[in-house]
This record gives sequence, structure tokens and C-alpha cells, in this order.
Amino acid sequence: NRPKLERAPSASTVLPPADEESAPPAHRGVWNLPSIDLLKIYESIEPDGPELEAKARRIEKTLASFKVDATVREIFPGPAVTLFTLEPGSGVKVRRITELQNDLALALAAMSLRIEAPVPGMARVGLEIPNGSISTVGLREVLDSATFGKSKAKIPLPLGRDVNGRYVIGDLTRMPHLLIAGATGSGKSVCINSIIATFLLTKSPDDLKMIMIDPKMVELSGYEGVPHLKAPVITEMDKVVPALRAVLREMERRYQTFSRLGVRNIDGYELRRSTDPTMEKLPYLVVIIDELADLMMTTPDEVETLLVRLAQMARATGIHLLIATQRPSVDVLTGLIKANVPARIAFAVSSQIDSRVILDMPGAERLLGRGDMLFMPADAAKPHRVQGSFVDDQELQALVKHWKLLSPEMQYEQEWVQLPTEDDDEDATEDPLFEQALSIVKQQGTASASMLQRRLRIGYNRAARLIEAMEDEGYIGPADGSRGRTVLISDDWDEA
Repeated sequence: NRPKLERAPSASTVLPPADEESAPPAHRGVWNLPSIDLLKIYESIEPDGPELEAKARRIEKTLASFKVDATVREIFPGPAVTLFTLEPGSGVKVRRITELQNDLALALAAMSLRIEAPVPGMARVGLEIPNGSISTVGLREVLDSATFGKSKAKIPLPLGRDVNGRYVIGDLTRMPHLLIAGATGSGKSVCINSIIATFLLTKSPDDLKMIMIDPKMVELSGYEGVPHLKAPVITEMDKVVPALRAVLREMERRYQTFSRLGVRNIDGYELRRSTDPTMEKLPYLVVIIDELADLMMTTPDEVETLLVRLAQMARATGIHLLIATQRPSVDVLTGLIKANVPARIAFAVSSQIDSRVILDMPGAERLLGRGDMLFMPADAAKPHRVQGSFVDDQELQALVKHWKLLSPEMQYEQEWVQLPTEDDDEDATEDPLFEQALSIVKQQGTASASMLQRRLRIGYNRAARLIEAMEDEGYIGPADGSRGRTVLISDDWDEA
């Protein structure tokens, strides 16, 4: 008998859920939010009390055999792991317990065991031991919970249920950006889908828009045609940088609007708009990048610069980043990106090194997979262990179908549909790096695209365009096989 999902009133009018097949086309300001009944209810597995008590006695006996005095005080059965809290005896160092981690795992026949010392808010040492079977935490279960109903989050993220059985609800506006990393099959894609499903269930297209960048072409393409999209799902690699530049322009446009009105952020703007409904509605804009590694392989410096600029400045304008990767290495998650995206989710990874790259601490290498995660909020010193909320493809298709019936014909703004590819970008002579490239060519006495790539740290396409522009302007000669191009002008550079 969990309380039903309650939706806060939004700027757009919200009607009761309509029948899928007979849903009328939406018109100005009126959207039918999907019914939560489109989501399934999954049965939870009840904990076995006697078995848990037997494990508690085994833990105490194992510790006693190593002459460590500790007593199990509380047992918290969670969906994937059970937390046993230990009270060390007088004079027992915590280190004595933590160094017995592998011995305890052997005694309990557990494939992995994680020790948390101390448990936040308690004078206890926590032992997280995997359950015999993982209980599925459905997205509907989290949305139906009292925690979600009472949440004041502006962009709620129903992450799942923790080891204490409490539901964990994040707020993207407070994070204000989120980094998700984990190995293949660990639950990363399901986590992204459950977040998007929540947006589709609780927000109208007037309240929230999304930009999806999906280099893998399969993960997010199912959402094509949903009215929440600001642009079609971006799958071509050469459109990624122009798309991020377009987001940057939108951020700057919003800042100019705020400056003109004398407001500091989107909350101040909405307050002003409540007294003047004729003002433009500025929805939240969430940029979802499904595989950062693919982006960083093509034009790393440009992608990093744009992401860092957005991460540093976009929060006040209501623009938020949700970045995912399955390759958490230092060349993908650079120091600058991590410094500006403090909220992180780590799913199971293959090594302790990967865990340190994501969370700056070990732990993710001991996760179980299948939605088992460590959630590090921006304001927390330690991560929380959470079993992620699950949503399957059938539920997602029902949500997408609902919105497509309401908005059969998608109408995007022209600038978001016809994103220039990097090859179609502005004239290379107007490139801000053109003068710097000329200077490098003058110093070297030869010109080649690979040299400009190394010196300016740019992609091949941009370097090749700069070389072609120099040839068109008469600064360098034509290509001569594998050798660099000849520099034709030397004395008149300053005049050029």
C-alpha cells in the first residue's frame, strides 16, 4: 500500500492520463502525462531471518578465531546485499577487522565482501555481504514510494534502494551534472533508461528538453520522435562538436536574457515569469552523452573544452549534463571533467584502478553487477551503495508510444536540425586558430596537417581544412607526396 506518485503542478497544464490509443493530439500548453500503470510491479524477495542470524553468528565466530572481539548489533537486508553492523570490543582497532576482509569472505562463502568503516551516522563497522538472489527494484516501486512523493527535487532521479531499504532520490539541479561509469553489462544503460523514463513520466516537453548524443547508434535511438527532444538523436560523430557548440550558444543566449532582466539564474527567471506570463518559457535542458570514450577518441581537446565550459557555467541557466562511459580511464575521464562533475555513479568495474578513476577510491571493483552501484553525491565524503531501479524495453516502448501519439509530427527548430558537420563548419580562414597555424608554419618552414594536429592539439579534419585554406590563400604550395608542403611567402607575413 505505497502512496501513489504525486506530481507537483508545473507551468504547463497537466490532465489526467488518457487512454493510449485514443489520446488526442496535444495543443498549446496542454500535455497528458503518461500513467504510472505503464510500468510493471516486480515481486520482492523476503529475507530469510534464521539464515541471516546464522551468518551473524558465523561472522562473530570467525573474528573470535583471530582474537578480535566484535558483536553483530544490527542486520539490514537490502535488495542485493545485506548490511551487518559490528560493534568492536573495547580496545579493538578498526584496522584489525578491515584486514580480515578475505578471511570473512571465505568463512561466509561470499564471492565478494565490502567493509565500510565506520557506517555513516553510526559507531559501527559495516559488512556488506551479497544475498543469495538479487531482488529487482522496479522503477514503479521507487516512483510509488513515499520518499519520491515527498521529494522536492526539481529534476528527480529515482536511483533505487540502498542497503538499509531506503529509496534514494537524487536531484539533478543540485548535483548539477552526473557522471555514470561501469563495465559492459553492469547496469549502466538501464540506469540511463530509468532516468529518461522518469523524465517522460513526470515532465512535460514544456518543462524539460533533452539532447541525446549516442555514438553507438543503438542505446538512445529508440527515443527518436519523443517531443522532449530538442534535436533528433545525434549519432554521427562529426555532428557532436557542433551540437555541443549549439548548447553553448543556448547557454550564452539565456545568460544574456538573465542579464537584461537583472536575474541571477533560472529560478529567478521563473519567479519573474510568474508575474509576466508573456515571457519566454525556458525549459530545463539535459544533455545526455551515452559514450564519452567515443567522443574523446576523435577530438579530445575540443570535446573536453566544451564539456568543461558547460559544466562550469550551465547550471544557472538550467542546462545539465548526464555523461556515461564504459571505459573509465584517465584519458577519457580527464582531471578537468572530473573536477567539474562531482556527482558520480560507479557500477561494477574490472579493476581497482578503474574504481579510483571514477570515485577517487577503491570499492567499485567489488560490486556484483546487475544494477549494483556506488552513488557519490556532490556533497558527500563517501559513496552510498544502491541497487539501481530497473525498467525494461517493453515499458520504455509504452512510454515512447504515449508521447508519439500526443505529438505525431515532430517540429524541431531549424538550427538544431541542420547541425553543421565539422567539414561544413565556417570558412577555415575565419577559424580562431588560423593565425596561430600560420605562425607555426612560418617557424617550421614547412606545413602539414599532422604537424598542426600535434602543435594545436586538434582533430585531423580541422587541421586539413586549415592547410587547404593556407594553400587557397597562397601561403603554401601544393601537396608533394609524403613530404611537407613548401612555404611560399616569408617576408610579407606581417602584412598578411
